[in-house]
Amino acid sequence: MKIGFIGLGIMGRPMVLNILHAGFNVKAFDLSEEARKVVADAGAVEALTPGEAAVDSDIVITMLPNAAIVRDVLFGANGISNTLRPGAIVIDMSSVSPADSVFCANELKQLGIGFMDAPVSGGEPKAIDGTLAIMVGGEETDIEKVRPVLQAMAADVTHVGGHGSGSTTKLANQILVNVTIAAMSEAVVLASKAGVDIEKMYEAIRGGLAGSAVLDAKIPLILERNFKAGGRIDINMKDLTNVVQAGRDIGVPMPLTTDVLEMFHALKVDGKVADDHVGLIQYYEKLANFEVPKRGK
Repeated sequence: MKIGFIGLGIMGRPMVLNILHAGFNVKAFDLSEEARKVVADAGAVEALTPGEAAVDSDIVITMLPNAAIVRDVLFGANGISNTLRPGAIVIDMSSVSPADSVFCANELKQLGIGFMDAPVSGGEPKAIDGTLAIMVGGEETDIEKVRPVLQAMAADVTHVGGHGSGSTTKLANQILVNVTIAAMSEAVVLASKAGVDIEKMYEAIRGGLAGSAVLDAKIPLILERNFKAGGRIDINMKDLTNVVQAGRDIGVPMPLTTDVLEMFHALKVDGKVADDHVGLIQYYEKLANFEVPKRGK
């Protein structure tokens, strides 16, 4: 099975490395020559254009920053739809709106090309160790064909419905993750400014109802004042913007998501848009005129 992979950023690069480790043949493209070299050194064939990555590929995976870039890569003047053969399958693992996923599926169907929206959850650490959660929207027959490739990157691969369902599930995931980070930040700043040791607070609550994977992943980063991006604020801003728009489209109010989105916009103004989304705590710290101390200080 020949695979083309387009997008070798924070997530895409380790995903390709895991696909290679599973024994698949991969042609990979990214605008970054350095990123291409990393995967080429691991055994991938370096493609110099998206179209080149798609030539003779049975599956093409896209992992790109936004829907505009996805559409251009698929359908632009040099898009892969010009070089993909009928019967191939495109797996878009980017986080885009359900409407964008349905559009791509319908356009490719007219060319005899399969499509599935298969965004991921888990961030860079799980991309590196191959334990992502993948939520897939598309045809069952297509999913079964590509399942071994998806399993090379993931601990869990779940078919959630038809085209657009994967993207919708990802939006729901992003609500839960980012609103939880906001609630955690609010709680941590309150407790820390009141004099509570945050490491002890975490030990006390992690086993109760307030415990979560978000706390387990993000509290240690707060304690180290480590805001290096695994899930960048600007990417999460894009996702929450899609959430709010999707809610408007079908008549679902999004008050909590809207509040968190505005917090991200404030952090963007402060020049923190490249931080990990756990950097949201800095929004609360600014309001409280207080910085949560680093572990050991």
